[in-house]
Amino acid sequence: MAEERIKTYEEFYKYYLSEHQNKTSRLLHMIGTTIVLALVLTSIIHLNPYWLIFVPISGYGFAWVGHFFFEKNQPATFKYPLWSLKSDFKMYFDILSGKISLDSKNDHKI
Repeated sequence: MAEERIKTYEEFYKYYLSEHQNKTSRLLHMIGTTIVLALVLTSIIHLNPYWLIFVPISGYGFAWVGHFFFEKNQPATFKYPLWSLKSDFKMYFDILSGKISLDSKNDHKI
């Protein structure tokens, strides 16, 4: 029987956070996303698109290490690529703003 697909982004984000419970995995996502933002900014400032080559490598590289070695699950990117990308940035800014924590045990209700 086929697995039912998630229909709303709100449902997806709850699922996304449930797949990101490990503190080290969340930290690796934060590092990767910070590098992604730095690469995009560097590319814009220097008017050099060459830096954008490294965006998927750094973004996915750190995240996938977190999933495969710490979460022990498969990244949501494989089934929900756009919602997953959006959620990575949402989780990043939710952690920076204190809405959620690197330690999922300290998360507030979303």
